[in-house]
Order: sequence, then structure tokens, then C-alpha cells
Amino acid sequence: MSDALRPSRSKAAMVFRVASGNFLEFYDFFLYGFYARHIAATFFPVGSEFASLMLALVVFGAGFLVRPIGAVVLGAYIDKVGRRKGLIVSLGFLATGTVLVAFMPSYASIGPVAPALVVAGRLLQGLSAGGEPGGVAVYLSEIASPGKRGFYVAWQSGSQQVATVAAGLTGFAVNTLMAPSDIAAWGWRIPFFIGCLVVPFIFMIRRSLQETEVFTAQRHHPSLTQSIATLAGNWRTVGLGMMMVVTTTVSFYTITTYTPTFGVRELHLSTANSLMVTCCIGLSNLFWLPIWGAISDRVGRKPILVAFTVLMILTAYPSLSWLVARPSLGRMFLVELWLSFVYAGYNGAMTVALTEIVPAAVRVSGFSLAYSLATTLGGFSLAISTGLIEMTGDKAAPGLWMSAGAVCGLIAALGLYGRRGDAVYVGTAPGPRLGKPVGS
Repeated sequence: MSDALRPSRSKAAMVFRVASGNFLEFYDFFLYGFYARHIAATFFPVGSEFASLMLALVVFGAGFLVRPIGAVVLGAYIDKVGRRKGLIVSLGFLATGTVLVAFMPSYASIGPVAPALVVAGRLLQGLSAGGEPGGVAVYLSEIASPGKRGFYVAWQSGSQQVATVAAGLTGFAVNTLMAPSDIAAWGWRIPFFIGCLVVPFIFMIRRSLQETEVFTAQRHHPSLTQSIATLAGNWRTVGLGMMMVVTTTVSFYTITTYTPTFGVRELHLSTANSLMVTCCIGLSNLFWLPIWGAISDRVGRKPILVAFTVLMILTAYPSLSWLVARPSLGRMFLVELWLSFVYAGYNGAMTVALTEIVPAAVRVSGFSLAYSLATTLGGFSLAISTGLIEMTGDKAAPGLWMSAGAVCGLIAALGLYGRRGDAVYVGTAPGPRLGKPVGS
């Protein structure tokens, strides 16, 4: 690996510590998507399998509805008190939600209380997720070596891919070692229990984080009211940033969390094979993300953002159409790995770009709000994809949803960056010029 792709040992440890909580967040999110059918049967039993599954997927999306609240409140808290303290609080919310979902008795045991508390757990996780990705991405951008910000920030998304692989492998082991009836009854909870067991370890390593020098050097840390006012004054920036993230969230949740459900329900592949494909997607994402983050440090953000959104628009639906025309494990591998390459190429540049376009004083809350508004839409990708297939009868319909998300990213990239590829200030209130180096 070249020097451009090799952080120092001390900084590698910092990357691991800060990204660990992000890992837990997405590990739990992926498990919910992987076992949506079993969660539906356990907590949301209704007249039909489709209605039960849709209820479970809507509850999955409900966690995204409160993300903007978490982004503003928790993001402003992190901007006020520091990255380290804020990320510990975020982890506390996340862990509470994870425990609630993992240990909740079934609807058959305690009635409507069960789904109500599952929803409560998802909402707590959503509040945490509102500030967590922004806090992690900004921390990584502020500790990055000069000229390597894209590479460092890519590990925010990289931790999500490790979570994908870990969740996929755990699910694969459960589905291989247990009988289907046992999995449906209680075995699907085992991966969630494992997530609960790693919570104390992540708390321990998060407590050892050091505050970033960039935050410490800032003379003024805004209050919640001041943060809200600054965000309101820069609503166009936040809006375009949100559109950039829509591309990421729609493609990410479609090719990762939705894959096991899609593979089993629509392609009639085995659960084990679908989970194996998901693991490979996570590894592919993990490979490409830092590479394209580093390339964006060299060639700029705009060329990569534009190129990969165009690729997604042109290829998402045709590739899925080719897959569903003759479903097979081999075709699923090829299609999902292609979509993984396009997603990771785009996201390698997008995440660091989002840390650069928001004003420095509200860097976490600005990033988090744009990210959370987008995930409010993207988080419903599982339900939207399932609904599109049901309404149109076209099993490749999720490809149209991915292309629509990519159109948002293309418009945002063209609106945020000038002809020379430099970020253009579009805020309505005075503030740092977009694209100003982090820490300046």
C-alpha cells in the first residue's frame, strides 16, 4: 500500500476508536434488515406475510424519521462540548436501543407492548444515528494528515462495511448451524445478543479518545440556538448536501440491508447464499472506499461525484433487469459487486465533501442534518423497493429507485461545485467559504 493509503500507527488507533461506535450502529441496522421477515412474524403478526413485512420495514424506517432531531440536538451538543464527549453520549442512546430490540418478548407473549417498545428502541437508535455519522466524519477530517482528508474520512463509511461483513457472517453462521424453525422462533436474536456483548468494549475505547486539536483551537463554540440560526442561514447548503447524501443512502441500503430480503423473496435464493453475497458487498465497499477517497484528494471531489452518479443512473436498472431475467447466485454476485463499486466510488468522495461544505462552527450539526434528512428518505429504501415490486410486478424496480437517488446527487454536485471543481458558497448568511480547509 502506498504512503497515501497508510495512516500512522497512532492515527490508525484513533480511527479505530472513533469508528467503533459507528460499527455498532450499522451492525444493528443491518441485522434488522437481514431478519426483517422474522422480526415481522415475532412483533408484527397480521393477516398476510406482505402486510407483516411492510410493518416491520416501516418501523425500520421510523428510526430515520427522528434522525434530523438527533442531528440538530446531538450535533449541536457535539459542536458545543467536543467530539469526544458527544460521541460517548451518542453511543449511550444507541446501546439502549440495541438492548431493547434484542431482549424484547414477542407479541404472543406480551401483546401490543412488544411492538411499541421495539418502535421505541428504533427511535432511540435513530436519535443516536442523527449525530453519530457526522461526529465520526468530522473527527476523522480534523485529525487527517494534510492532503489525505478524503482517505481518512472514507473510514467513516469503511466502519459501516465492516459492520456489514460482521452482521452477514454472523447471520450466515446462524443460518448454517440452526434449523429454520429454531431461527424463526429465537435464533434470529443471537446476532443481536452478540452486538450487546460488544457494547462495554466500545464504551471503553471511546472513553480513551482525545479531543481534536481543531476543536480545541476554536475560540467560540455555539449554543443550540446559535447552531440552529447558522443552519437556517445556510439552508441551501444543507439542502444540496442532503441531495448528495440521498444518492449514498438509497444505494447503500438497497445493495446491503435489502439484499437478503430481495435474494430470498424475489430471486428465491437461499438465505445463506444471500447473506454470503452481502458479506462480499461489504468487503468490496471496504476495498474501494479508501481508494476513491484518496483519489478524490488528488483529482478533486467534483469529477468523481459526477462520474459515479451518471454511472448509477445509466446502469442500476439494466443490471437488475439482467439479474431478474435469469436469477442465479453468480449473476447476483456480478450485479451486486458492480453496484458496490459505483456506490463506493461515489461515497469515497461524497462523505469528505460534506465535511468541507458546511460552516466550521457547525460542522457536526450541519453534516448531521444534511445526512439525516437524506437518510429519512433513504432509510425507507427497503419498504419502497418492496412496495415498487408489489405495485409494478417488476422485480428490477429497485434499480429505478437507485437511479432516482443518483439524479439527486448529480444535481447537488453540479450546484455545489463550479466549473473548476471548487465549492461555491450558496449560504444566505455570512460564514466560511465553502471548501475552506478543515481547521483553517
